[in-house]
Amino acid sequence: MVKVAPRRLVLKAASLLPMAVGACGPVARGPAVPVAQTTQASVLGVPNERFFPFSSNAALESEMVAAIDRQRRALGLRNYADLPELQLLAVSGGGENGAFGAGLLCAWSVQGTRPTFEWVTGVSTGALTAPFAFLGSAYDPQLRAVYTTLSPRDVLTTRFLTAALFSDAMADNAPLFNTISRYLDERMMADIAKAYDEGRLLLIGTSNLDSQVPVIWNVGAIAKSGHPRSLDVVRKILLASAAIPGAFPPSMIDVTLDGKPYQEMHVDGGAFAQTFLYPASLTKQRRQRLAAHQRVIPVKAYVIRNGRLDPEWAVTERQTLGIAGRAISTMIATSGINDVVRIYNTTQDDDIEFNLAYIGRDFDMKLPQPFDQAYMRALFDYGYQKAIHGYDWAKKPPLP
Repeated sequence: MVKVAPRRLVLKAASLLPMAVGACGPVARGPAVPVAQTTQASVLGVPNERFFPFSSNAALESEMVAAIDRQRRALGLRNYADLPELQLLAVSGGGENGAFGAGLLCAWSVQGTRPTFEWVTGVSTGALTAPFAFLGSAYDPQLRAVYTTLSPRDVLTTRFLTAALFSDAMADNAPLFNTISRYLDERMMADIAKAYDEGRLLLIGTSNLDSQVPVIWNVGAIAKSGHPRSLDVVRKILLASAAIPGAFPPSMIDVTLDGKPYQEMHVDGGAFAQTFLYPASLTKQRRQRLAAHQRVIPVKAYVIRNGRLDPEWAVTERQTLGIAGRAISTMIATSGINDVVRIYNTTQDDDIEFNLAYIGRDFDMKLPQPFDQAYMRALFDYGYQKAIHGYDWAKKPPLP
């Protein structure tokens, strides 16, 4: 955690600010992609490597249709009408609270009713959980380890207070990249590619700060490409999705455009959404078929909200940083609630069964410091115990 400096250090840093502004520039980076060509830049040259939902969902829709066709062929079915019920999973952000979803998933495997998900999305800590959830119970030991054995030193290295002036973040997340690399290896990439061949999609959200647009990364297609840089790119995507702006450095993604090199700056996908399942425009044809009373493929959606859905009371000090911090945390919490409501409304329009899990008021342990191991173990166990005999999924958001 970036600790609050003693007052004399704060004052000293403030006194250096004018000199710092005049003497230093920003951390060096490659040229940014011109705004008008944001969607044309390529990372690996894989046509379906990522999607830009703010521009168009046509490419994502084509990918979804192609995935369903791969699933049909993998199951040896002649007609789409014979496809089994599709299972969708969205895993939200939440930092250390990702331990809740990890415990729930592991217990769900033991309980015996956890499905194989055809569509898995993740943002922030949910992006770290999503690959394990996507690959199923065989990866539960790794998922458990990520959220019960990590310590702060496995996630970040604190920087001096002057990092606010001279660097790109208050902490270095190189340890988190090393942790991701330890788990996301060639074998895991091969398993993701195999699942992609079977018609399943793993989608991770990041935020492109240069163009101020969300980006949805098609991790299965990247893994399937066999590109020599694919493993490193996926690791950077996961790191970017969990890079809280200002706290952690952004991931600089090398891209090409018209044969020229550029760099994109990607950070936490939570800058746009704490959770996403699919864009509402993606299922326009499904709603048209429903309106015409035509058969559609049955779908069930699960949303794991790694956080609470009720206000968290706290005394706010009448102090600039305290007020600003509380306001920011309030906006983030409200954004997460709105995402859940949005997903619920979309699934209701699409006749998709909605299932929601979230941290309840009965978990009242306070986080003593970021990535505190005791806290994450307790929250993992909380999620585990909630699911070991069958989780009581909420069928709608618990709002007034």
